[in-house]
Amino acid sequence: MARVFDAPDSYDRRHAPAADLLARRWWAVVLRGVAGILFGMLAFVMPVATLAALVLLFGAYALVDGIFNIVAAATGRGGWPWWALLLAGLVGVGAGLVTFLWPGLTALTLTYLIGVWAVAIGVLEIVAAIRLRKAIANEWWLGLSGALSIVFGGLLMLAPAAGALAMVLWIGVFAFVYGIALVALGVRLRARRAETPERTVRRAA
Repeated sequence: MARVFDAPDSYDRRHAPAADLLARRWWAVVLRGVAGILFGMLAFVMPVATLAALVLLFGAYALVDGIFNIVAAATGRGGWPWWALLLAGLVGVGAGLVTFLWPGLTALTLTYLIGVWAVAIGVLEIVAAIRLRKAIANEWWLGLSGALSIVFGGLLMLAPAAGALAMVLWIGVFAFVYGIALVALGVRLRARRAETPERTVRRAA
């Protein structure tokens, strides 16, 4: 005799695999958020006006953010979000490596690089939020982080002549708010993991 544990009606089965995968990787989302918050605090506590320092700060943050995304994707293949996480991770790592391998970047080039990185990450997060809106509650945190990223990237590309110090402060504000949104999303995903109903079939001998 088989006994099936059904999910409640509100549980969207069509999107469940993707949401469950994100829930299992909640820690990666939280770590990305913590990295953003720390980066933002550093930008305010120790504001720097040199382009070299700005390059190192951004490169380190982009690398950390990208690595967390790649790790989450590598350990979660089989569900829809993994390729989006991988793509976002590659974009972050690529942007970080460019800043370290070509430290002589001009301020204008660096500004556009950061802007493109932010917009690309934002688009991927908004796509994920739309796909998962019926599977997780408070998915707007993911959409909010994506929207913030796109707005920030757009502002940088619209005002590329801003000085290095102004750019550091802009990036600091973005990273801090973006980090808070990601931590909130990670906490919600962790709660979802605990709430996810059993969907296995147990067979009696």
